[in-house]
Amino acid sequence: MDIEKFILAAITTNPKKVPCGVAVFHCDDKEEMEKITRNLEAILDGIAHSLTEDLYVIVKH
Repeated sequence: MDIEKFILAAITTNPKKVPCGVAVFHCDDKEEMEKITRNLEAILDGIAHSLTEDLYVIVKH
């Protein structure tokens, strides 16, 4: 089974901006958030998109 067009994870420094039904990674600061985002992008074989300055999502296209 292939997963396509799906949000695989959300990475944020602001817990109030978390989407439901997705794996969420809470980070202490922007530097940690960007590091986690880069790593998850590679691990999950997805593409990272910045929705706001404190929220990234990893999407499988």
